[in-house]
Amino acid sequence: MSNESNEKLSLIETDVLIVGTGPAGASASALLATYGIDNIVINKFAWTCRTPRAHITNQRTIEALRDLGVEQDCLDLATPQELMGENTFAESLAGEEIARVLAWGMPPARKADYELSSPAKMFDLPQNLLEPILTRTAAHRGSKVRFNTEYLSFEQDDEGVTTTLLDLISQEKFQVRSKYLIGADGGNSKIAEDADLPMEGEMGMAGSMNIVFDADLSKYVEHRPSLLYWLIQPGGELAGLGIPLIRMVRPWNKWLCIWGYDISQGTPKVTDEYAKEILHQLIGDDQVPIKIDSTSTWTVNSMYAVRNTKDRIFCMGDAVHRHTPMNGLGSNTSIQDAFNLSWKLAMVIKGEANPSLLESYNDERIPVGEQVVKRATKSLGDLGPIMEALGLANADSPEQKIKNIAKRKETNLKAEEQRKKLRQAVEGTQYIYNCHGVEMNLRYTSSAVISDGSPDEVFIRDKELYHQASSRPGAMVPHVWLIDQDQQKISTVDICGKGKFTLITGLGGLEQWSSALAEIEKTLGINVNLRVIGPGQDYEDIYGDFARVRDISETGALLVRPDNIVAWRAQEANEKSGAELVASMQSILGKTD
Repeated sequence: MSNESNEKLSLIETDVLIVGTGPAGASASALLATYGIDNIVINKFAWTCRTPRAHITNQRTIEALRDLGVEQDCLDLATPQELMGENTFAESLAGEEIARVLAWGMPPARKADYELSSPAKMFDLPQNLLEPILTRTAAHRGSKVRFNTEYLSFEQDDEGVTTTLLDLISQEKFQVRSKYLIGADGGNSKIAEDADLPMEGEMGMAGSMNIVFDADLSKYVEHRPSLLYWLIQPGGELAGLGIPLIRMVRPWNKWLCIWGYDISQGTPKVTDEYAKEILHQLIGDDQVPIKIDSTSTWTVNSMYAVRNTKDRIFCMGDAVHRHTPMNGLGSNTSIQDAFNLSWKLAMVIKGEANPSLLESYNDERIPVGEQVVKRATKSLGDLGPIMEALGLANADSPEQKIKNIAKRKETNLKAEEQRKKLRQAVEGTQYIYNCHGVEMNLRYTSSAVISDGSPDEVFIRDKELYHQASSRPGAMVPHVWLIDQDQQKISTVDICGKGKFTLITGLGGLEQWSSALAEIEKTLGINVNLRVIGPGQDYEDIYGDFARVRDISETGALLVRPDNIVAWRAQEANEKSGAELVASMQSILGKTD
């Protein structure tokens, strides 16, 4: 699609052009460079984002960051899980507490779920600290990174995409000719619009303002370390919609306040003085020195793409799933989009796979985008029962609301019932803060996953709250700890990935599967890593945990994709299984002819 004139513009060639250096675009650029694919990534601004924005980093995303080799860089700047979880509801930071809920895997009964599901521990890393890590990694590994460069339009044909860009410093237009174009240009994506990608949902449902500020709030929060402090102030002098929130950015002196406003009344003008008034009211101490870093406004959206590709155009991140910050799914889903697509693009560009493989990106990630948008939107309603339990839903005046909150401290039966409803309402926020299954229970269905015909999976516990490990095709390879030849612990997740397919088997299947992999290398030119787990091998199941989760015999095998998804499995090795593996690999790569 193009609105450009026929003027002659300078032309640059590359394999992949990426528009946007946010979590999706920067991680796609870094991954492609790691896989040896020439790419250019652009950003119309002078640098990566300067505000905290997204921050929760879940285990599945950290597994992708481990694969990329930047987990330690992130850990050096992140707030650890141990300081994330005492989410508090209070009248103000200095005022009376109403409730607390342990979050992000910190409830004692949930810690084991999180530790058993992944080699990684979740952490909090604001977007303005994560983006430079990803962008730097991309540049160091060969990506061409350009700032002050704006996307204008694209035209695509059977051979590639010609994209017109504007250098915002020289004001000169130029073009990039690429095999593929990735639109990672955010919630107002022009590329998604130009590609006419179909969307469902609603934009601009409500208004919010962000106030980023510096203040030493240690004495009010250090004893209850958390990311989120919800402050319920029906009698406050300043008007705000919903429950105002103070979010920890850096412990305990960098913060972000989210304050709702009536979108029907237009976008408010937020001066530093007005912002300080709001903050002093929420803190409950007007003597705390405050330095305003920035203010901005944004709208609550609930929209997802029904399709995220159009021929050689691929969109990812907020361009195709736009939702509230609830559940902390935004940057996580964006990075996982990139992790899914990048290895496929790399194999197609190298000639190792047919372009038909790329269709699996749409088939696998569209259901994920829809799920996270609907979950985040639904979570907005999970705070409503708290308001109802406190008697705020139907009370008209601030005075009456204050009285209703105080009634929970009385000794009568009505107060007892109110306290019970409040406990139940707070417990209901588990679907916001400990929605482990939404984060980890990926089950892909596409041409890049070969079904083994096993019965439909039955989830033993709530599918949204709890992760359930599985070795079935389409699921993430189950994590357990093995030991290597140096007797060091290593996860089954970490023996896979790094841009290559991996076959995992036991001692009994070594000879047959080795022959099958030799045939794959001979006929397809693909080298598949073979990981044999057993005594005397590179990896040993010293705890016996892999035997319990593999759901195949010792002679069976799991074929794991570069993004750690099980692509195919065999229950046992027999005279046909080698040929079946070769045929499955051909099918996944679209090379059945």
